[in-house]
Amino acid sequence: MTTRGTLYLVPNALDVGTTDATVDLGERLPLGTLRVAARLGHWVCESAKTTRAFLKRVDGVCHLERPLQQIAIVELPRPAKGRAVAAAFDGNRLLGPALAGDDIGLISEAGLPAVADPGALLAAAAHAAGVRVVALPGASSITLAVAASGLNGQSFAFVGYLPIEADARAARIRELEATSRRLAQTQVMIETPYRNAALLGALLAHSQPSTMLSISVGLTLAGESTRSDRVERWRAVPAALPADVPAVFCLLAR
Repeated sequence: MTTRGTLYLVPNALDVGTTDATVDLGERLPLGTLRVAARLGHWVCESAKTTRAFLKRVDGVCHLERPLQQIAIVELPRPAKGRAVAAAFDGNRLLGPALAGDDIGLISEAGLPAVADPGALLAAAAHAAGVRVVALPGASSITLAVAASGLNGQSFAFVGYLPIEADARAARIRELEATSRRLAQTQVMIETPYRNAALLGALLAHSQPSTMLSISVGLTLAGESTRSDRVERWRAVPAALPADVPAVFCLLAR
């Protein structure tokens, strides 16, 4: 029986798409993670272009074991309009090299794969197929933001994106605030950068004055910042959020 390979969850840097992406990748990710990445000949990703850029950065620290042109890079399926991602997912096809005995790397566009990321479907398929899954160390904007916030790091929930429609978003904010108050639990959310300001405005409009709000912008970048304050202080001393840099929002009702 052929020994099956391993699915490695390889973190990407959080600086993808920014001017900081020219920084030596050894400043962003652990050496052990880069050594594993340098030897892998099969990859699954959201974007082949981003993955090739990542591997070029890896090569600057740990030489790739084979030329980039010889590395197989396969993109995760994008579902047809109206179909769920899972409906278009063929895990065994993507896991073919691992089923044949070769290791595979799964990479996200930024941060840890399979966390707030469609790669979770591949990790689930690997478990179902008996393929070993190993998550490698690297930055996660979610946990970095919770740590930097000073809010409750013993109990927190990542809730992803909030609704875009104003009334639905307002209702969701009130629901999350009530949950946070009842459980003393930090609620963590993200938004597409160009809607950062809109989410901040909604949080300030629909949260109680005593609720704590923390916003981390550009985590791991040279100009990163985290501000934690009561909603009433955010209203009194407003802040402008960039429309081109990712931010993580943490809320804790008191």
